[in-house]
Amino acid sequence: MGKHKGTLHRESRAEHYKKEFWSKESLKFARPHFRLEKASRIANKVARGKECDLLDIGCGPATLGRLLNSNINYYGIDIAIPGPAPNLIEMDILEKPIGFEGREFDIIMAQGVFEYMGRFQSKKLAEISGILRDNGKFVVSYVNFDHRNREIIEPYSNIQSLRDFQGSLAQYFTIERLFPASHNWHHGQPTRWFMKASQKHLNLNIPLISRSLAVEYFFICSH
Repeated sequence: MGKHKGTLHRESRAEHYKKEFWSKESLKFARPHFRLEKASRIANKVARGKECDLLDIGCGPATLGRLLNSNINYYGIDIAIPGPAPNLIEMDILEKPIGFEGREFDIIMAQGVFEYMGRFQSKKLAEISGILRDNGKFVVSYVNFDHRNREIIEPYSNIQSLRDFQGSLAQYFTIERLFPASHNWHHGQPTRWFMKASQKHLNLNIPLISRSLAVEYFFICSH
């Protein structure tokens, strides 16, 4: 019962993290960081040089769009869009269904999003499934809360084990692959050049090590 109350309390606090908060927070991601660069490589690989439409959920300043190959048509939605553009929509996905003017997409990405979904997790996964094309891919990241140096930031409202998130994800998608976005002793994304270089193309689980040192994971999913 106490745990349940704690979850509700955290969710009620998370309601305060709306446009004003995220309009400032998203500026921190105007320059590509390690996970974003890795996400762009995944998207380019999934597209395989074919023209396709990609929706970036929680796009922030739309930095991902600048890293994609020209064959990928980029669209983004976020609670705070720094600058208006025809391929971007400002919306609060906790208050409105996830979508972009009735379009369907070949690739849908959600990085650093589901840690903030609280009780809306299943509903939002279902909405994403509904706008993913039949042969499309859903690429989503999720924090490894079983890391040896577990870190929980204030806005998080959806704290669960990786196994629990995976189980919820599997209700709506076939999980084709999952692998760490990065490994780091102190939980945060790698910043030193040799750590970044060594993990840049590492898309696999390392027995025993990944379980406790993976900062977060990428899931590549299909219908």
